[in-house]
Amino acid sequence: MTKIPLLFLPGLLCDDRLWRDQAIALSDIADPQIADLTLDDSVEAMARRALARAPANFALVALSMGGYVAFEILRQASDRVSHLALFDTSAAPDDAERIAQRRAAISSLSIGRFSGVTSRLLPKLVHASQISSPVGDELKAMAARVGSAAFLRQQQAILGRPDSRPLLPRIQLPTLVAVGDSDVLTPPEEAMEIHLGITGSDYHVFHDCGHLPALEKPGETTAVLRRWLTQTT
Repeated sequence: MTKIPLLFLPGLLCDDRLWRDQAIALSDIADPQIADLTLDDSVEAMARRALARAPANFALVALSMGGYVAFEILRQASDRVSHLALFDTSAAPDDAERIAQRRAAISSLSIGRFSGVTSRLLPKLVHASQISSPVGDELKAMAARVGSAAFLRQQQAILGRPDSRPLLPRIQLPTLVAVGDSDVLTPPEEAMEIHLGITGSDYHVFHDCGHLPALEKPGETTAVLRRWLTQTT
């Protein structure tokens, strides 16, 4: 059987650990690759770097910031993408409150403070049931590996991203839109906006789940991705 080339895009302060379980579990039907989104300070550059290392054609899976990069990949090379899966992301630009929060995070680095993912931040990232689980430790370790310089680049890239809502009606790929029901960073209504904007897309809600289904619900995430890949190939 020919395996499906599969490109995963991580989120802010995440590395390849985010998608590791899915990459391993889907390796019987897919040839996975996890992009490094820590090296550039614009979504355009992140997309160019990912495309330069990706196969000629591939299925694309993205979470949160990775979703912003996925939209940019479609702007740059939509003919190379065979399938699209968007987890816990938004097509809209930040509102004024989120812009202020990101700028405050950037400013804090100028005085030498990089706290990464703290116990205080965990409730915004994962469901309450996961805060004291190994998932919390995984998140803290990922953020420490990514580090302050990459965090700064990623925040600058997110602040500079374009509005992707006008792109949605032009997406004509087998598309999955998924979100945790308790996601407070990119809540279900933002996922629903994407789903309604992409004709024929599928919509999946992870129950008792926050912003990071790939870690919080790894088995269910894998099952959803397997169904998405096999039903449309």
